[in-house]
Amino acid sequence: MVSGAAFDVVVSGGGSVVVEAVVDVGGSVVVGAALVVADGTVDVSRTVPAVVVGPAPRIASAGAAPAGSAALSPDRASRTPNADMPATPRAPPSQVRNLRRAGSRSVMTGTVGHGECNGKQHPRGHPLGRNDAWLPSPAMLALKHLGSGKVREIYEIDEERLLIVATDRISAFDVVLEPEIPDKGRVLTGLSKHWFDILAVPCHLLSTDVTTLPGLDGESAAYLQGRSMVVRRANVIPMECVVRGYLYGSSWNEYSRGGGPTTEHLGAGLRMADRLEEPIFTPATKAESGHDENLEESEARALVGSDVYEELRHRSVAVYLEAAALAAARGILLADTKFEYGFVDGEIILIDEVLTPDSSRYWPEDEWRPGHIMPSFDKQPVRDWLEAQGWDKVPPAPRLPEGVVFDTRTRYIDVYERLTGSRFVR
Repeated sequence: MVSGAAFDVVVSGGGSVVVEAVVDVGGSVVVGAALVVADGTVDVSRTVPAVVVGPAPRIASAGAAPAGSAALSPDRASRTPNADMPATPRAPPSQVRNLRRAGSRSVMTGTVGHGECNGKQHPRGHPLGRNDAWLPSPAMLALKHLGSGKVREIYEIDEERLLIVATDRISAFDVVLEPEIPDKGRVLTGLSKHWFDILAVPCHLLSTDVTTLPGLDGESAAYLQGRSMVVRRANVIPMECVVRGYLYGSSWNEYSRGGGPTTEHLGAGLRMADRLEEPIFTPATKAESGHDENLEESEARALVGSDVYEELRHRSVAVYLEAAALAAARGILLADTKFEYGFVDGEIILIDEVLTPDSSRYWPEDEWRPGHIMPSFDKQPVRDWLEAQGWDKVPPAPRLPEGVVFDTRTRYIDVYERLTGSRFVR
């Protein structure tokens, strides 16, 4: 995607306007405007497809940050990998350039990609929801706005650091839904910080303290605190590193149909939700539509190179095993999870969110029943309700009822408190 494209704008009724445009490769355009005019009208003087235009929303003040969201120590980024992991390889400059080109669908155009903006584009014509469901345009901060994802907003602090903000937005079937799930963004950020703190792997997180950021008024600072990460800027590796300890979800569907990329090494006779003898590494990449595509091992090696593939596989499985053991001690099974990595100065670091309900499948251990559908600590109530509506998965989606919103929020907070051992401060 290309960020920062300029378009002529005519403001009816006078006033000032700040415009940020994002154009995808299919020609769809999203224009976000922060403006003050007499009648609230914005006219785009050039005809473009799929334009969403609107005034910047107000930000509702949030409560206190979740437990454990204090700033990290200055040397956080210098932590070393686990002792049983090999030293992080330095990629030759040519390989970094090739990976950058391979990941050029990122909003930051080969500079960095994180979370929902890491190569995941909104499908062409996808409405981004009501404008007031999204963070304001860059007028909110004295920072450059780099991109919007289904959940996250990304800002540039300087050449080496980014600000990643987790909103309360929720999506299902690649569509952003309404209303938001209160406190969801704070749960995602709080859990990511929890795992980054206890996993001894090099990562992008520097701090969760936003008090020193420029351009913040009290209301904005209250909203950002607890849902924001200051991170190292990285060149994204365009491959999702999925580790599965149980046979479930898309892998079970694939296995039950006779096998495929994620189950090619598994034996016969397994049931849905069976624990695997050894976790399997099932990398994926993004399709142009934004959906993940499972990769065969040979395809993954060709994409990132064999040395990088081996490092990512080894590191991802090691982190999964460590996290799974810690979760199990708190009565939770980590069925599967997704990691993303990037290069900083030629070295591989862990980026994006990590081990959250949005990137992982968590089950209550006392309800594990192989051969059966498993309850999970994530947005499953949302998916189940949408499926029951007979919705064709084409935007706009039905509005979520209060009961589904409450149930989903409860699940996110429940898994936060179980995994961290800390009370979530509402």
